[in-house]
Amino acid sequence: MTLPGTGDIVAGMEKFTGSFTQQEPIPERAIEAALRVLRGGRLHRYNTLGDEIAEAALLEEEFAAFTGAKYCLAVASGGYALGCALRALGIGPGDPVLTNAFTLAPVPGAIAALGAVPVFVETTAGLTIDMEDLAAKAPGAKALLLSHMRGHICDMDRLRAICDAAGLPLIEDCAHTMGAAWKGVPSGRHGAMGCYSTQTYKHMNSGEGGLIVSDDPDLMAKAILLSGSYMLYPRHRAAPPAEAFEAVRYVTPNVSGRMDNLRAAILRPQLADLQRQCARWNALYRGMEAGLRGTHGLSLIERPEGEDFVASSFQFLLPDWPAGQVRAFLARAAARGVELKWFGAAEPQGFTSRHDSWRYAPAQSLPQTDRVLAGLIDMRLPLTFSEADVALIARILRQEVATVLQSGEELAAAPAAD
Repeated sequence: MTLPGTGDIVAGMEKFTGSFTQQEPIPERAIEAALRVLRGGRLHRYNTLGDEIAEAALLEEEFAAFTGAKYCLAVASGGYALGCALRALGIGPGDPVLTNAFTLAPVPGAIAALGAVPVFVETTAGLTIDMEDLAAKAPGAKALLLSHMRGHICDMDRLRAICDAAGLPLIEDCAHTMGAAWKGVPSGRHGAMGCYSTQTYKHMNSGEGGLIVSDDPDLMAKAILLSGSYMLYPRHRAAPPAEAFEAVRYVTPNVSGRMDNLRAAILRPQLADLQRQCARWNALYRGMEAGLRGTHGLSLIERPEGEDFVASSFQFLLPDWPAGQVRAFLARAAARGVELKWFGAAEPQGFTSRHDSWRYAPAQSLPQTDRVLAGLIDMRLPLTFSEADVALIARILRQEVATVLQSGEELAAAPAAD
């Protein structure tokens, strides 16, 4: 028997049969744009004919307009965007750089790759950066690389006040918040620079890719030169005036990380449709939230009033659950087709890791973050899901939470690899 949505009845129980990693097809308009670039053979952003405008330059103009930024640079990945922004700020070996304790590995990785030192700031139960810990650690730090992890935006007014008081430059990692805002100000527009990702699981899909926005002409001039513009920076349209490049063009290293015209061509039609797509993600999120609300033993992450979020994933907490019970719940959900990630696992798995896995950074005591991550469950919400899929997944999760709590079932940790 097939249920409405992607599900079956197996052994008398509902089972989800869809994929948590299957994205929607690339839009036809984007495919046609990509074919035009391929047929022309001019994939490199500076390989143009006559008065032709490169797809990468057009994407930068359009994304700057979308965010309200003066300047934009398209680059090879979200991780490159972070590193490029840090370099533009002058971050170098030994510099302490603050970032969220709850984030993904490319964020501290971008700091460590410059020889700088990641300093982690505690995480709240709302999955945002802890303001008290930030204020305590801000003096002496060289920058804050703020991760809007899994699309959760903190009180940006309070955060800006802390940064301003400490003279702390702010870079926003908006890999999970493209199209989101805090009190009407777009994500990425609160600090010196905002960085975005167009990796497959993000809000626009070019496989890999990144974007940087800023209103600071000096920072953006450095970023454009860093990205590998050589002396072709006049071909950028969403760029500072030529005089911004004069003082830095001979002293800024080329750390090539340009976006090519093929990926830019794929992204431009997606950007034009982004607001509609964001509304679809949020409808799935609200459906999952409604389906899980009131589940005994499970806590939802309440969204603050000032946040206009874009939810391509969903998180909830199993507060104070023993690790063995969490593992039993994950195994039961997986047996019914529901793929979940646990940020409290002792060993990193796939894309999921935590601060004590990043051993290129000094070990740090983060008891509040550890308590939050111990019960933090995460799942993707791809747009290939229907509302019926979301309702089915929520039913399965409610049932398995109740089963584990009633039975007290626990599952031992897998033995460590030799």
